[in-house]
Amino acid sequence: MDWYRKRTLGGILDEAAQRWGEREAFSFNGQRWTYAAFLEQTNRLAKGLIALGVQPGEHVAVWMTNRAEWLFVMFGIAKAGGCIVPLNTRYRTDDVAYTLTQSRSRTLISLDRSGPVDYQSMLMESMPSITKTPTGLAIENYPDLERLVILGELRLPHATGWAQLLALGEGVSDATLAARAAAVDPDGLMMLAYTSGTTGHPKGVMHSHRPIRNTHERGQVMGYTKFDVHMNYLPLFHIYAFSEIVMMSVLCGSRHVMMDAFDAERALDMAEQERATVLHGFEAHWLDLLTAQARKARTLNVRIGTLPSGVESTIPIAERVQDVFCPTISGFGMSESWAYVSVNNPLHTREQRVQASGYPMNDYEFRVVNVDTGAEQPVDEAGELWVRGYAVMQGYWEKPEATHEALDAAGWLHTGDMARLRGDGHLVFLGRYKDMLKVGGENVSPAEVEAYLRKMPEIMDAAVVAYPDPRLAEVPVAFVILKAGQQVSAEELIARMKGKIAGYKIPRHVVFTDSYPMTSSGKIRKIELRAQARTLLD
Repeated sequence: MDWYRKRTLGGILDEAAQRWGEREAFSFNGQRWTYAAFLEQTNRLAKGLIALGVQPGEHVAVWMTNRAEWLFVMFGIAKAGGCIVPLNTRYRTDDVAYTLTQSRSRTLISLDRSGPVDYQSMLMESMPSITKTPTGLAIENYPDLERLVILGELRLPHATGWAQLLALGEGVSDATLAARAAAVDPDGLMMLAYTSGTTGHPKGVMHSHRPIRNTHERGQVMGYTKFDVHMNYLPLFHIYAFSEIVMMSVLCGSRHVMMDAFDAERALDMAEQERATVLHGFEAHWLDLLTAQARKARTLNVRIGTLPSGVESTIPIAERVQDVFCPTISGFGMSESWAYVSVNNPLHTREQRVQASGYPMNDYEFRVVNVDTGAEQPVDEAGELWVRGYAVMQGYWEKPEATHEALDAAGWLHTGDMARLRGDGHLVFLGRYKDMLKVGGENVSPAEVEAYLRKMPEIMDAAVVAYPDPRLAEVPVAFVILKAGQQVSAEELIARMKGKIAGYKIPRHVVFTDSYPMTSSGKIRKIELRAQARTLLD
């Protein structure tokens, strides 16, 4: 497998343009780009970065919503030898200040605004003084940041506009760019992927170019070809979209239909128009897609989808997706492992694809460990999942203690996730250990209670969190979304569970809500629900 180690992110786009130059690579807002045009725009961007002064190994932060330029930036940074630092588009001034500073980014590429969100104004607020220096910019509060690039209206003093950046690049020769791209070390940093930061400050997960192999092999497992059309409505700052849609399309010659943000109605309309063959998403995305399809039936051409499943709360949704849309492929992954490290294939049974979380991929090792004794658990016994393999992170950027906690000396990633390995070799993800409730000494899995609640006919969705209790330490609280037109009392829901599940698992309180606070990647922000519970019930 040595040939995989020689590949780089910039290089795979060169390969795609050579193989499929005249085929469509992606579309956005009515515009379409072939692979040849995709490469041309990427090379212009890479040359602009070189002319601006970006050096090999430097960190380049990107703060923008989905758009064509994001793709040129993604591959252009890699071809210029830089490390991509994607920033969550839900970040605000303090989040951006922390991440830009902690990552030691030397260049920031940002969008002026997107809809009501004014990114440039937030930057201006956090950068009260910007002055020119012989080597770049001196920016108050950001000692490492030297360059600012803005796409859109230019208001930041001394920042470089998009057209100006491309014009600068015209002075860089093809040979200079080729030499820079050829010098990129496949084992060097390709990306700092900051974790969602639902608790505490986010950590920068360090990845080299080696995960290219992981993505490509998964494409082969999934059977993707140049004839596939992916719907791309997931945020590009998240590894899910970065790897499973954009990189995957480039590696397989597929095309993708990009949206600036997820909207289920619009996504299905576009999937119908574009004859999309692949849909992606977490359970929240699929739940919205199911609702939208029930409201207005579209004639779809979808042959397969990705839906991380196995956890009990996801299984009912996954079952509905198989009936309404298409077979889905499940898997387990996290930022620290680079997307999926276990995955199903289309030939696995429906039960395996819906109720399990994939089969370990090539050259990955899994262990399920008793957290108290450190001993490996027998088949079907739950424990903490440990993963070892070529695409596991190199560590957390400038966080040695956190790295030491997550990666042991033997190279095992201690995921902090609870899982079990079945007799057929499939993994079953059971939830985060930190999400587990301890009710009077008994472990309670929120996913188990959520799955039970979702079986009730009135309930669309449920999220269970901990609430402090003076006697039991903590008790479950359920935040419930009812289906349209349905009514049921909290007392009735609690009464139905009595005698059906263990008493310590039954929520002590039920809170009805219309929506949940979500991360941009479609995960429920349970830390915010816990805070809401304290506010409502204290």
